[in-house]
Amino acid sequence: MARYYVTTPIYYVNDAPHIGHAYTTVIGDALCRWRRLHDDDVFFLTGTDEHGLKMLRAAEAQGVSPLELADRNSARFKAAWDELDIAYDQFIRTTEPRHYASVQRFLQTIYDNGDIELRTYEGLYCVPCEAYYTEDEAGPDTTCPIHTGRPLELLQEENYFFLLSKYEQRLLDFYAANPGAVYPESRRNEVLGFIRGGLQDISVSRTSFDWGVPLPWDEKHVAWVWFDALPNYITAAGYGDDPAAFEKWWPVDFHLVGKDIIRFHAVYWPAMLMSAGLEPPLHVAAHGWLLVGGEKMSKTKLNQIAPGDLVADFGVDGVRYHFLRDVSFGPDGDFSYEGMVARFNADLANQLGNLFSRVATVVTKKCGGVAPRAQEGSPLEEVAAEVYEAAAAGWARPNPAEALEATWRLVRETNAYLEANEPWKADPGDAVDVVMGDAVEALRIVAILASPALPTISQQIWERLSLPGLVADQRLPEAATWGGHPGGLAVEKGAPLFPRKG
Repeated sequence: MARYYVTTPIYYVNDAPHIGHAYTTVIGDALCRWRRLHDDDVFFLTGTDEHGLKMLRAAEAQGVSPLELADRNSARFKAAWDELDIAYDQFIRTTEPRHYASVQRFLQTIYDNGDIELRTYEGLYCVPCEAYYTEDEAGPDTTCPIHTGRPLELLQEENYFFLLSKYEQRLLDFYAANPGAVYPESRRNEVLGFIRGGLQDISVSRTSFDWGVPLPWDEKHVAWVWFDALPNYITAAGYGDDPAAFEKWWPVDFHLVGKDIIRFHAVYWPAMLMSAGLEPPLHVAAHGWLLVGGEKMSKTKLNQIAPGDLVADFGVDGVRYHFLRDVSFGPDGDFSYEGMVARFNADLANQLGNLFSRVATVVTKKCGGVAPRAQEGSPLEEVAAEVYEAAAAGWARPNPAEALEATWRLVRETNAYLEANEPWKADPGDAVDVVMGDAVEALRIVAILASPALPTISQQIWERLSLPGLVADQRLPEAATWGGHPGGLAVEKGAPLFPRKG
């Protein structure tokens, strides 16, 4: 049994969750569901980031304490993930006592290894990013390069610094030995370019506010939010309090992140881990932004969309499928309600929903409501084998859109097989049984392969085909082998799986 540890970023709780957060989390959930189908030992982590200046200011603006705001919004993230059927194994909060202990142990180790020094810092800072920028990195008129048009603040204070510059060559050596450690290649090139441009030491503490984890050797300072946030991945894995668990789960298999935080995860974080004597992440996979009207979602632009609003219109599986299928992993994707309707109708209603309806109708009318057994050597058998291999490659990359495109090939070709044979026009008998046995078997395989994206509807298909147990309990690759349906099981048509959207 292989182990598989996947993380989302921990989301900042100064505001409510939006579909950009949901996009990353659904990807992580689907990747883990795919690996569970292979009987892997899976650990899926998500959670919330609750310290820092941005959080303090947001709480002050709302007239509450930072912890009250964190409690309120962390609960909203949990509720959103419940709505989207996210099967996480841990939901971590950075205000947990175990995380304070983990961060302090981690920082103390780096300090004891001689990689943290006290200095005075003056530089440009973006509060929403919780990041410093050089003048060369700043946008026009000294604005944030990420939050377009937002002025950077000039901060000066006594800080402790992590000697990131010491790790420039070690990072280059690591990525030379592990070329797939950053995905996709465009992000790897970005990371390498940043390192080769020369690494500057980075501040790891703050003294201008106290909402954070105190440094264990100097409690006048609290940890910079990224030196608090990034260690959540080792806290959850057992760092400091469960050595057996940590040995099992670290290093992480995949950090899933947005492109705007690739530097923190693929430069700062592995250097911090190296300093603490820990292994870097095996993979950092950075996707593009989910844009609305061509712009990144922003509280100030009022273009945020709550996941629950879409679930109300499209159902949980309709929303999950859209996030996974419509945006290839890596580039930016442009969200629109109209595009979501088009994808829902084309793939879910017209293709998968129509396929199940056709099969159930013909089996009811021509086969006495009982599914025949699939034939050996069916023209769909080779298609099913090719589809599984292509889907597996897509999930492994990871590129869920590619995996689902492969899966839908079997849906399309099964529909075409029915259209070519027109069993609805034939009299009951062997010819109809052959065609319908093949179509039912194809549906069985589709239900399994689509289940990481469509857990609810896949289970409905499974049950309407009277197959025993849960679709999530099937084990690949054996379960995708042609001929798994035993024949002789009742088929229930039921209500449409995906009623078309107007």
